[in-house]
Amino acid sequence: MKNIPKKRLLELYITMRRIRLTQLEIEKEYSADEMKTPIHLCLGQEAIASGVCANLRKDDYVFSNHRGHGHYIAKGGDLKSMIAELYCKKTGCSASRGGSMHLIDLSVGCMGSSSIVAGSIPIATGAALTSAMTKDKRVSVVFFGDAASEEGVLFESMNFAALKKLPVVYVCENNFYSVCSHQSARQANCDISMRPKAFAIPSCRVDGSDVLDVYAASKKAIESARAGSGPSFLECRAYRWRAHAGAGDPHKETYRKPKEWDAWMRNDPFKKFEDILLKKKIMTPGKMKEICAAVDKEISEAFEFAKRSPLPDKADLEKYLHG
Repeated sequence: MKNIPKKRLLELYITMRRIRLTQLEIEKEYSADEMKTPIHLCLGQEAIASGVCANLRKDDYVFSNHRGHGHYIAKGGDLKSMIAELYCKKTGCSASRGGSMHLIDLSVGCMGSSSIVAGSIPIATGAALTSAMTKDKRVSVVFFGDAASEEGVLFESMNFAALKKLPVVYVCENNFYSVCSHQSARQANCDISMRPKAFAIPSCRVDGSDVLDVYAASKKAIESARAGSGPSFLECRAYRWRAHAGAGDPHKETYRKPKEWDAWMRNDPFKKFEDILLKKKIMTPGKMKEICAAVDKEISEAFEFAKRSPLPDKADLEKYLHG
């Protein structure tokens, strides 16, 4: 932590707060049934997107998945456009055609998210091939969940990336659940970080609830990729606070162990980092209040923009469709 500039530490905090409060506001507004799209919240996983994206350049590439709000925000995606997309408005980042699971902002390197499990992995690998061939020094980062680590396309992509020494970083956000199925019920070996080693890809397990741990590990991986040393793999273990989809988790007692839930709730990545910054006097209570007010204003303006934005024109229903 002592090697990280104060400005960067505050940027990490602001990003985590922006992700946390945006998710909470989405959850609060979702019951009004004006967002005509499924949502997959990333509450509890804010440190991963924040820590990784803080090490990326604006022109680096990020590829995401169905739980992609945090990745989009951390990479600098336009918040108004994101919220408008959730409301399926014309001003949305995908012009109302994608919804929550298909967020994109090419201006900051958010290359899009896929609702298909592991769907973005080969695309990110292909983008890294382009960077290797053009020597543009861009790095591709792809975020995916523990269930995607069970898909064959990950292994095919890792093999190709290792063979061609591609500048790609595979970030597995292991939140232990695929819908309601625990990792231990699906995987014979739950150490996901050991799998890339079959391809001689540097890999490590990271505390995904510790933004400083994520920041340090991803910095090393991204710098290695940019230097031409090939791919790396991070298994970031955090906890999904909400249901697989939707607001809250009304059925959590049926598939989560109470002790597991309680332990992770006490291990709040945002609160933990906030306490460190206050204790180390990197951030004063007054500065925290100032940041909170600014983020609240930004989020409020984004929702106001989304709600007053126009719905798509019926005449454009078949636009972009090809027979």
